[in-house]
Amino acid sequence: MIDLYTFTTPNGRKPVIMLEEVGLPYTLHKIDITKGEQFTPEYIAINPNSKIPAMIDQEAGITVFESGAMLIYLAEKTSKLLPDNISDRFRFIEWLMFQMASVGPMFGQLGHFKRSAPEKIPYAINRYEKEVLRLFGVLEGQLKEQDYIAGDYSIADIATFPWVAASQYSGLALDDHPHVKRWIETMEQRPAVQVGMALQGL
Repeated sequence: MIDLYTFTTPNGRKPVIMLEEVGLPYTLHKIDITKGEQFTPEYIAINPNSKIPAMIDQEAGITVFESGAMLIYLAEKTSKLLPDNISDRFRFIEWLMFQMASVGPMFGQLGHFKRSAPEKIPYAINRYEKEVLRLFGVLEGQLKEQDYIAGDYSIADIATFPWVAASQYSGLALDDHPHVKRWIETMEQRPAVQVGMALQGL
């Protein structure tokens, strides 16, 4: 059994999608970051960085935090969504890192400055919007010739989709990125993605 500590954010949705895809049983534990629950001593003992998500694999006695590490762990545990062949494996991992290093931080900053910042700062909004659109262009190029980001459906798609879905709240139109739009529609049809995005019970 996996104990998953999470909340309704793009990062928080990733491991739920993954757990649904690989078919492992899990229990959801709500860590309400709007109430500062990630800073309690009990949660810091699970994740010293005080971020969600994190999980405990009770069967193995292993605790994992950072969403990308969690996806790799679950892929390793189940031998699913991450190839054994080293060249294919690292193609998938590099696109996971692309999400972790670029898509998540840049999309997150744009969302913050457009929707949550106490004052509108045009320089910040323009800076992050320009970078997000550039990243959409990178994804468009990847998806032009293949169905999924790294070729086959993988942890790279699971990691990236919640952030792309959330970006639509920033008012970005995807008319110039038809292959990204097609990928979004494909992802939305997957039952595991539907469960992960809904996060019912939290």
